[in-house]
Amino acid sequence: MTSRIRNSQMEIFDAAAKPFLKWAGGKSQLIQEIERILPAKYKISKKIPVYIEPFIGGGALYFYLQSAYEIGKSYIADINPDLILTYLVVQKDVDVLIQKLLLMETEYHKAEANDRSSMYYSVRDRFNNRKHELNPHEFSSKWIEHAADMIFLNKTCFNGLFRQNSSGHFNVPQGSYKKPPISQADILKAANRALQGTTILLGEFSVIEEYVTSETLIYYDPPYRPLSQTSSFNSYSKDGFTDEDQIRLADFYARMNSCGAYQVLSNSDPKVTDPCDNFFDDLYANYTINRINAKRMINSNASKRGSITELLITNFYEG
Repeated sequence: MTSRIRNSQMEIFDAAAKPFLKWAGGKSQLIQEIERILPAKYKISKKIPVYIEPFIGGGALYFYLQSAYEIGKSYIADINPDLILTYLVVQKDVDVLIQKLLLMETEYHKAEANDRSSMYYSVRDRFNNRKHELNPHEFSSKWIEHAADMIFLNKTCFNGLFRQNSSGHFNVPQGSYKKPPISQADILKAANRALQGTTILLGEFSVIEEYVTSETLIYYDPPYRPLSQTSSFNSYSKDGFTDEDQIRLADFYARMNSCGAYQVLSNSDPKVTDPCDNFFDDLYANYTINRINAKRMINSNASKRGSITELLITNFYEG
């Protein structure tokens, strides 16, 4: 199942473009490290002929590259239909989306605590019930309503998590924020400008394969392999992302390497909790494995949010 929007416009976008969603595992803090290891030809020319990101999530790196580099063709994808639908609405009809969010924001901010809670769970129920009514191939007003609910829930739920149960229903409880920013018109309009000319795909990571050439830079940010049972935040789709999926992704990485694409992949470092765990070291033994320091930003216990190493795996080496 694939949804795509594209035009031929090519430009360097507004530097203000940045993620419009809070997203577990967002890469804002790693952008400098990722850029540091990019091939020199990209950094010198400030041009990337083809950029692909098959786990778009919050899109921190995508939005940064759109503002700092001249991107020829760009493709973003994700298996999460709610997320991709929201990106498509931001790309196609951001003004109507902002109007709906402003109304929701005003109502939420003016409400008493009990009424805010009632509104949150009412929107959550509506969001989950509407999923079955959406046609992912045909843009409609229901898309805009669903995207508005998605952003509202993202800004008002606990820790900005997107988590689904086995039925595919969003099940994160309400957060304790009194007046969270919800509409954020400037951020959404900047994201709209950045997304013009980008092909947006719904599907798992392999959906990008037909667009990969030897001129392509691919950045993979899959759901991280959990360091422990309690640190798992990879339920962004009802099917999760298992070790078998990580192995399938490594096989795909090898196949794209044969195509001549430049590739960067991020993931957790199992050696943080088990020095003998060579899962990724074995899986990507033929490539360059960089261990970099990063902060663990999402944990139910604030005292456990600290600096750990994460992996940046490349099929090229820049000293």
